[in-house]
Amino acid sequence: MSPASSHALKHPPVTAPSEPAGAPSDFPELAVAIDKQRRRGRGAQSNASGRYEAEARVAFDDGWQSLEELPPFKTTVAVDTSRKVITRNDSPDIGFDRSINPYRGCEHGCVYCFARPTHAYLGLSPGLDFETKLFVKPEAPELLEKELAAAGYEPRMIAIGTNTDPYQPIERERKIMRGILEVLERAGHPVGIVTKSALVMRDIDILARMAKRNLAKVAISVTSLDPKLARTMEPRASTPPKRLEALKQLSDAGIPTTVMVAPVIPALNDSEIERILDAAAHAGVKEASYVLLRLPLEVRDLFREWLMANYPDRYRHVFTLIRDMRGGRDYDAKWGERMKGTGPMAWTIGRRFEIACERLGLNKRRARLTMDHFARPKRNGDQLSLF
Repeated sequence: MSPASSHALKHPPVTAPSEPAGAPSDFPELAVAIDKQRRRGRGAQSNASGRYEAEARVAFDDGWQSLEELPPFKTTVAVDTSRKVITRNDSPDIGFDRSINPYRGCEHGCVYCFARPTHAYLGLSPGLDFETKLFVKPEAPELLEKELAAAGYEPRMIAIGTNTDPYQPIERERKIMRGILEVLERAGHPVGIVTKSALVMRDIDILARMAKRNLAKVAISVTSLDPKLARTMEPRASTPPKRLEALKQLSDAGIPTTVMVAPVIPALNDSEIERILDAAAHAGVKEASYVLLRLPLEVRDLFREWLMANYPDRYRHVFTLIRDMRGGRDYDAKWGERMKGTGPMAWTIGRRFEIACERLGLNKRRARLTMDHFARPKRNGDQLSLF
């Protein structure tokens, strides 16, 4: 395969909204989409090679109907042997400087996930590989305790779930997230969690104890209340009612909760902003936030492919509005603008969100976590105190 054809398969050109859309020639990636039965229950339509790969491989029928013999995509789990578990960042437009990701890849399969491109660093596809080839950090609790015990460590809130979901399905058996919370509770270290999974309710006992000391808060993303849209867009995440139930149980337990309307996708779920906030407020939520759809790197092509497969009648309208909010581009990563966008449509979404929050009494107060309880874990060999 020539380098030129490889590039075309990995990064197909985007058809301008003003041009006729829907013809197969306009969407070369549809020709390499994986058969529906093989990817049943998955979000991505295809499994194109990552951007760092020298070649792209495409399955094609050679006349012997061999494609019919290919098995469905199954979830596989490999061990991540990282020696550190806390990741640092200096992004000026997010409220944390460190995070933990117990897993790489995410079985929830949310088609719009901005973390998908990270799988390319592993030589894997941000498409179906991202949601089927998972990496787990079984020693994360021990590594975390070691890092917290380091002499130079200064405590600040650790964010968990900012890249891949810590409560994705394999957490039920692995229980790595629970182990991490146990370490943080013992050390009196603050944590902020983001998830789409009702599995977070399993750890209410730990989170409630931590919340009493202002050490924990939880944000749950509710993208849509429409079960069909939610299942199509986030195939293995908890259903909208389950997420609302989780928000209620967390709130009832005294744990500060936030509903995240994220991502807001124009002409697809933006009409639900007020309904989602209203449902969350009735569940006891006191804080809310939103994030505009982000389409970095391979996510753009995966999302447009998904949109053409599921909502072809909305394709041109959705991308017209996206570009109106991104300075004429599919995505703009500029600090301070990447989360909210610019232009009249972005302003309208922001104002609608603010008005709804004001009406429902949301964001009147922000939960603030404290570092006052931090006690550095004891390391093996440390001298015991006499007093």
